[in-house]
Amino acid sequence: MSDSITPVSCNATLIVTSHRVFQPDLNEHQSVFGGKILSLVDDSASVAAVRLTHKTVVTASFDHVSFLKPFRLDDSMSLEAYVSGTGTRSLEVFAKIIGENLTTGKRFVGFTCFITYVIEDDSVTTKLPAMKPVTAEQRYICSGYATRTAQRRQRRQEQAELNANVTVASPWPE
Repeated sequence: MSDSITPVSCNATLIVTSHRVFQPDLNEHQSVFGGKILSLVDDSASVAAVRLTHKTVVTASFDHVSFLKPFRLDDSMSLEAYVSGTGTRSLEVFAKIIGENLTTGKRFVGFTCFITYVIEDDSVTTKLPAMKPVTAEQRYICSGYATRTAQRRQRRQEQAELNANVTVASPWPE
């Protein structure tokens, strides 16, 4: 691959899944447990990443995670995700969950985030194709990719400093 590769439509990577909220999904606040949402998003959004790369990808980071409104019993959750930016071995996927009260039909944005996936094979050295947004939402999301990439680079540097100061010693006195 080279920089002259034809851009890929965000819609070519789009995944949509629907889930109904049941009692076992709920936490003590009677809303869907956040860990369940993150697991669902990572599982589904990875499909968008693999659709573009056709390679095994691993989750590198979740960021800009926003739990905006709770999902409640008998709501449906419609998860949409698509690739919103690419590098060489890494790519960003935007994910959102639209809730729907199945009794009233009222819809709402309940969750959004960005996930960075990395191609597991470190011998990959060719740039992935650029993304071509189609909808107004996709144009807005993709336009912020460079800024988010710079923020991630800064966070990785901060994380490296933190890691250098985190101990692996037993927390219990001997």
